[in-house]
Amino acid sequence: MTTLPAPDATACHVARPAQPARTVVAVVAAAAAFGVCLPASAHHSFAMFDAGKAVALEGTVKEFQWTNPHSWILLMVDNAEGEPQQWAIELGGPAALARQGWMPKTLRAGMKVKAIIHPLQDGAKGGQFMAVTLPDGTVMGNANAAPSANAGGAAAP
Repeated sequence: MTTLPAPDATACHVARPAQPARTVVAVVAAAAAFGVCLPASAHHSFAMFDAGKAVALEGTVKEFQWTNPHSWILLMVDNAEGEPQQWAIELGGPAALARQGWMPKTLRAGMKVKAIIHPLQDGAKGGQFMAVTLPDGTVMGNANAAPSANAGGAAAP
């Protein structure tokens, strides 16, 4: 019969990280949590839109993108020379739009509509959705709403 040596009491000892190591782990975890939250808060700036102006557009829907975090209307609008130019109109996300009565097929390619937007500050062909009048006269949105994550969806003042 073979006799095994007695276990060494120090062999089972698990070393605890030194205090500085735990601090580094805590800082890294906090930075990661902050990094995840930052894009959510940062993407809701409306400084790019000129809230003091409302522009009326009339054109043909090229595409309606029912996407997160924002939906988009690509609208072909004739310029002064009669040449179509694409405008990109930013809306809220699908969940907010659905609560306002929108569906993925509310707008379809080829549909003639009138839109009211807060234009982009830099003069590019785009803006923030405020309201759209469908071919049957139905108005979706609110042309008098202030810029916000739910612009165009707020009740009229």
